[in-house]
Amino acid sequence: MPDPAPSSPHLLVRAARGEAAPRPPVWAMRQAGRWDPEFNKVRAGKSFYAFSEDVEAAARASLCPRRFGVDAIILFYDITTLPVAMGLPFELKPGAGPVPDRPVWTPADLDRLTADPDPDTYRHIRLLLRRVKEELRGELPVIAFAGAPFTVATYCVGTGKDVAATRRFAAEHPAVWNGLLEKLGGATVGFLRTLIADGADVYQLFDSWAGMLDPAEYDAWAQPHHRAVFVGATGVPRILFVKEGPYLEHMAAAGAEVVSLGTRHDLAAARRDYPQLVFQGNVDEEVLRTGTPEQVAEATRACVRAGGGRRHVVNLNHGVDKGTPVANFEAYVRTAKQAGERGA
Repeated sequence: MPDPAPSSPHLLVRAARGEAAPRPPVWAMRQAGRWDPEFNKVRAGKSFYAFSEDVEAAARASLCPRRFGVDAIILFYDITTLPVAMGLPFELKPGAGPVPDRPVWTPADLDRLTADPDPDTYRHIRLLLRRVKEELRGELPVIAFAGAPFTVATYCVGTGKDVAATRRFAAEHPAVWNGLLEKLGGATVGFLRTLIADGADVYQLFDSWAGMLDPAEYDAWAQPHHRAVFVGATGVPRILFVKEGPYLEHMAAAGAEVVSLGTRHDLAAARRDYPQLVFQGNVDEEVLRTGTPEQVAEATRACVRAGGGRRHVVNLNHGVDKGTPVANFEAYVRTAKQAGERGA
C-alpha cells in the first residue's frame, strides 16, 4: 500500500512524524551563531540580551542559515528567556554564561518567581516568531525551544554546568530546589503552548546538563519534568535533547516523537531498538570544528547511512562551535542533502 499523502509540506515535520520523505531533513543546533560572519554583522557588537530583544535583528540572525540550505529555522533567543519573564534578570558574562541578577537560594527568592508569566513578558519572542514566519512565507518550518527545568534551574541557582555545585545546593536546600523545578516546569508548558498557538511548527526541549547526572538524579530531576512538559505542550512534533545523554531508555520513554543523540550512541542501533521513535543527530561537532570539508562530508555520509533514510533528522551531537569554518558547515548541509537524495 502506498504511503498516504504527506501531512505537511515541510520535510522536518514529516520526518519528525515518522512519515515518508524524499530524504532526511538537515539543520543544526546553534546554526545561527558566532561562527557565521553574517550573523556577526547582524549582531554588530550588541550585548546578547539587547540583541535577542531586538526583534528585527534577532529575525535576521535566525534567518542567516537559510542561505546554506538548511531545512528548518530555529529562533534566536536563550533558554533563560523564560526565567527572565518569570522575574529573574540575567546577564550573559563571557566565559561564565548566563548569570542571574539574584540567584534563587531561599524560599523568598522562589516566591518572587511568577509561576505562570503573562505572554506579554516574552512578547519579543512571539513577535520574533511572527516576523520569521512572515519572512519565510511557508518556505521552511520554524523551531521554537525551551530549556528543560533541570538545566534552567542550574542557571537560576547560579551553578550552571558545575554539577557538583548543583548537587550541593540540592542537598542543602531541597525544598527550594524541588520547588524551583516544579515552578519552571509549569511555566515551560505555558511558554511552549503559547508559541505553538502562535505558529511554531516544532519545538525542542534542551536539557543540556542532565547527561552529567547519575541515574537516581536523572530519575528525580530530569525525566519526570521532561514527561510533564511533553504531556502539557502538544500539537506539534517534539524533540528531546540531552547533551550526550547516557540514559537512552529514559530519553526514549519521555514522550517526545524525536530523540536527539550524541556521539556516545550508535544511531543504527538506536533505530533498531526503538523503531517507533524518530532520531536526530549525530554528526560529531568536533569534526565540523577541526576537520576538513572532506572529513565533514564523510562523517555526514556515515550519519545518513546509519539513519536509514526514514525517521531520521540529520543534526550534530550538539551545537555548532564558534570556531567552525563556514566551508565545513556548507559541506555538512550539502552532503546531508546529496547523500539523503542518493540513499547515502
